[in-house]
Amino acid sequence: MDNFGSHSDNHSEQPGLFPDRSIPDEQTGYRGPTACQIAGITYRQLDYWARTGLVEPSIRGAKGSGSQRLYSFKDILTLKIVKRLLDTGISLQNIRIAVDHLRDRGVSELSNTTLVSDGTSVYECTSAEEMFDLIQDGQGVFGIAVSGTMKELTGSITHFPAEHIESSAVTAVPLVDELADMRLRRARRIG
Repeated sequence: MDNFGSHSDNHSEQPGLFPDRSIPDEQTGYRGPTACQIAGITYRQLDYWARTGLVEPSIRGAKGSGSQRLYSFKDILTLKIVKRLLDTGISLQNIRIAVDHLRDRGVSELSNTTLVSDGTSVYECTSAEEMFDLIQDGQGVFGIAVSGTMKELTGSITHFPAEHIESSAVTAVPLVDELADMRLRRARRIG
């Protein structure tokens, strides 16, 4: 099995995984500070990962001072996966390879994926046979079941503020972040 080389063709969503369809749609976004809270990362990490292209917001990127990035459900799922891989000691270089490979997958495809690492490389497994092949040599590995991370995320994300964006409004209505708004009001009072 190669690092993210081959995977099974069975990409159907596991039955019963998301019975109430609680996954937000692609037009629902979460601002940067909210994405940080949900994913358990710092704003500095979020900003660095966005600027370096590791995890960019798919709904709306930052367009200069005062604009707000909007992250989709899949973006936040990816942020959580990156955080978990970092916490286990995987290098950012290997995480970047894993994220690049998973980026083109749909949410339902990701629900069948388990990321497995031996501490150096990250592998994708989509079946019990692939998992068995990976661990049969007796090498110590750890895994991140994407479906478990998705369940956790769907359970917590509803408690956070979201913005529903219409396709045409994504680029037409720039939002100002809270800090820039406070600075603007303070400047008006002083001046």
